[in-house]
Amino acid sequence: MVITFYGENCFKIQSGDTTILIDPFSDQIGLTSPRLKPDILVKTLTSFPVVLSPAYSARQIIGPGEYNLKDIDIVGFELLKESTEKFIKTIYLMKIENIKVGFLGHLAGILEPEILERFEEIDILFIPAGGSPFIEQKSAVKLIKQLEPKIVIPCLFKIPGLKRRADDVKEFIEEFNHQKPVPQEKLTIKKKDLEGIKKTEIVVLKI
Repeated sequence: MVITFYGENCFKIQSGDTTILIDPFSDQIGLTSPRLKPDILVKTLTSFPVVLSPAYSARQIIGPGEYNLKDIDIVGFELLKESTEKFIKTIYLMKIENIKVGFLGHLAGILEPEILERFEEIDILFIPAGGSPFIEQKSAVKLIKQLEPKIVIPCLFKIPGLKRRADDVKEFIEEFNHQKPVPQEKLTIKKKDLEGIKKTEIVVLKI
């Protein structure tokens, strides 16, 4: 599995011949949107009523439910307290190459206990790390320590060119444990690579 970051909450996950794209964005935010044709498109934030994106011919996963596509299991949970009549927030669990992956999307508060239980024993956790308007950095760190994932991949943090305000990922890292991870171009990971990880590691990806 190969993970690539494009900024904000947008990631590409390549598993064999299958390409998954998470939360593509408009160039209007100040960053360059990915130019690719995924097999599966997943959105954690969508307006309501739901309208599929005409820009993608991929199978689009929007909102809560259980899905199985190309040997990838996906379960979406709606954040009821954060959704409104105008938009739906969804977080996802995925099982890719026997690796359990959690996407917390645009989470702004704490997870409800029944959802929190489902995210236990995950291998890789994608979490907002740039503070307001999403989950505060201290709360994000507290959540990570509850879940104890093998790897944490931060997102929605300050990036050159981004028009909206966001905090630096360094502040999130300092809040966590003062690690100084070297930003990587991409993360290539297999299930066996996770077996030797005894303590949560932060992996910061470049765009």
